Amino acid sequence: MGPSYFCTNRVAVVICLLLLNPAAVFAGEDNEDLIWQLTELKQQIQRLQQTSEQQINTLKQRLEELEVISFKNARVALAVSTAVPARTENSGLRIGLSGLFAAGGSSADNDKLENLQGGAHDPGQNGFTVQNVELSVGGTVDPYFDAQANIIFQINADGETVVELEEAFLITRSMPWGLQVKGGQYFTEFGRQNPQHPHTWSFVDQPVVLSRFFGGDGLRSQGARISWLMPLGWYSELKLGMQNPKGETATSFLNVPQEEIAGHALIDRDVRNFDDLLYTARWFNGFDPLDTLSMNVGFSGLWGPNASGLTTDTKIYGTDLYMKWQPIYTQRGFPFVSWHTEILNRRYEAGDWGDHSRETLDDWGLFTQVLWGFKPGWVAGLRWEYVSANDDNPDNASDPLRDTRKRLSPNLTWYPTEYSKLRLQYNRDWTEHLPDKTAHSFWLQLEFNLGSHAAHVF
Repeated sequence: MGPSYFCTNRVAVVICLLLLNPAAVFAGEDNEDLIWQLTELKQQIQRLQQTSEQQINTLKQRLEELEVISFKNARVALAVSTAVPARTENSGLRIGLSGLFAAGGSSADNDKLENLQGGAHDPGQNGFTVQNVELSVGGTVDPYFDAQANIIFQINADGETVVELEEAFLITRSMPWGLQVKGGQYFTEFGRQNPQHPHTWSFVDQPVVLSRFFGGDGLRSQGARISWLMPLGWYSELKLGMQNPKGETATSFLNVPQEEIAGHALIDRDVRNFDDLLYTARWFNGFDPLDTLSMNVGFSGLWGPNASGLTTDTKIYGTDLYMKWQPIYTQRGFPFVSWHTEILNRRYEAGDWGDHSRETLDDWGLFTQVLWGFKPGWVAGLRWEYVSANDDNPDNASDPLRDTRKRLSPNLTWYPTEYSKLRLQYNRDWTEHLPDKTAHSFWLQLEFNLGSHAAHVF
């Protein structure tokens, strides 16, 4: 501690004594001694003021010097940034691997199971099935984009390994006015179920109506879409996009040539202009009617060409509802009750104008499912499905892609942790194209997850 510290304290003590008891201070001292002390105190105060002023002036001068240096550095940095692009590093890279396997059997043989279990990731044979092994890579590219890629591996009924690029897309991180852009290869955002990856499904297999309208792999293709978070009093998002309509992952549009739908052979039809692209729209809304109840309502539409002629189009409309009850206080997210329903309608123009076999195929279907998480790690589920064709074609009954079908599927799932699950499911199918009209199937499913995985829909 320096002399100024003690001087300051001495001045403070004397002032306090003068204020509290002046008589005690002046007692026993003559006037000369008092005058000397007062003079000394005044000099000390002046020296302290001078020292403080010098220190303040020194700090001001240093601050001005630093401001000049900072200004010069900023000019240099600006010059460099205009000449050389800034370098940034990726951050938050996520790598994950999930495996989905099934074992079981059905009263239908393997040939009939191919149509009965129409999803490409469904257990499609008696015995063991590698439903899906998925490698997921995602993260932040830079301040402007996130990216994700999903590569899937399967083993088909002949024991051959299949590798496929399921998704690979960029999505913007920050845009004004609640806008967001997504581009690349991705699942079409129609309804709630189609964009979900198999390891997030609540049941062993894909709903029948989605297998019929969107194909075994679900509807996905290359394209771009823009979304707008609307400034309303609830969560409301509008998505508009366009994608390529061609390939086996676009079943209701420019599907693989030489295949058939309702007896109409598909041709090799190319995309010639913007009119031949697949256009998508989805309006999604989220509400919380109660503190313990959440509700989502969505409306979706698809418009694009199909391969049954040179001028034929397909339109698909759908609505989806999701509700979830959960108490305010939970353990690992349990207990809960959720209800998910989707209804779809497809109008498929089959055959060009002037073709005597030209017709409009009108198909519709729905599935509704309830899940009950009754204790931590345990979920019971029940799903009901119905699909049919709204025309009087007598050949529909023998067509596995257009006959009337019903299916009831109870299941029980155990999640030891968030990284694994074990699921037992029974399917009771009523279908016109089978000789016995019914089928019984039991499936046991096992899943594991390694590493991280991108977040999925609520």
